[in-house]
Amino acid sequence: MAAMAHGPTVPRRVGSKPTEWVVHDEPSPCVYLDGEVARLPLRLPVRPLQRDEMSTRLRDGDRRQGLLLYRPSCPNCSACEAIRLDTTAFCPSRSQRRAYRKGEELLTTSVGLPTTTDEKVDLYNRHKLERGLAVGDDLLDFGSYREFLVESCAETLEVEYRFHGALVAVALMDRSTEGLSAVYAYFDPDHAALSLGTYSILKQLALCQKWGLRYLYLGLYVAGSPPMKYKVRYRPHERLIDGRWQAFA
Repeated sequence: MAAMAHGPTVPRRVGSKPTEWVVHDEPSPCVYLDGEVARLPLRLPVRPLQRDEMSTRLRDGDRRQGLLLYRPSCPNCSACEAIRLDTTAFCPSRSQRRAYRKGEELLTTSVGLPTTTDEKVDLYNRHKLERGLAVGDDLLDFGSYREFLVESCAETLEVEYRFHGALVAVALMDRSTEGLSAVYAYFDPDHAALSLGTYSILKQLALCQKWGLRYLYLGLYVAGSPPMKYKVRYRPHERLIDGRWQAFA
C-alpha cells in the first residue's frame, strides 16, 4: 500500500472502543483498478491497541498503515476483500515447499522491533524502483520511512532476511491475540532466485504456528488487479465477503 496523504478533513470521532478519530475521508482514484473511485477513511486510535483489540479490527477487515487504520468503503465497488490463511488448514504447494526449504537453507532470519536504518531505506527504494512499483513520491527518506513502516498503533514486529550477511528482505507484521497481519514486505530484486516474497509469507506462517496463532492475514485481495494475484495461490484461504469470512479451497 503506498503512503497516503492526510487531507484537510476535520477529525471526527468514531463510535468504537478505544476512541478513534477519522483524520481523512475523501474519494480518490483507485490504485488497484483503473477507472474506479476509492474511499479509504483513515482512522487514528487515541492510544496503542492491545492484542485483543487488534484481533477485532483484523476480523472486521481493517488494515494498518503507520499510526492509522483503514478499511475500504468505496462508493461503487466492493472488489477489495480481506484475505487470511488458517494455519491449521493451510497446505503449501510443491513450489511453495521448495521455496521454503531453499530459504531455510540459505537465509538467516531475525525477529525484532522495527527500526529505521540507511540500509533498509536504500533497499526499500531499490525494491520500488527496480520492480517498477514507484508511483509519484513513493520513494522514502529516513524520516518518511520511519513514519510509514516503523511508527505503529499496534504491536508490530519486523523480520530481517539476510543472505551471506547482506540484507535482502524485510517484512513488517502486526501481532494480535489470534494471529499475525502481514503489513508490508520488500526485497532485493537481484535475488529473485531465492523466491523471497514466497519465503517471507511462509516464514510468517511458521511464526504463527510456533507461537500458537491461528491466522496469518495477507491484507487485501482485489480480483482483476495483477499485483494481487499471488495471494490466492496460498490455499486454502479465507476472504471477507459481505461481512462474512468464506473459505476458498
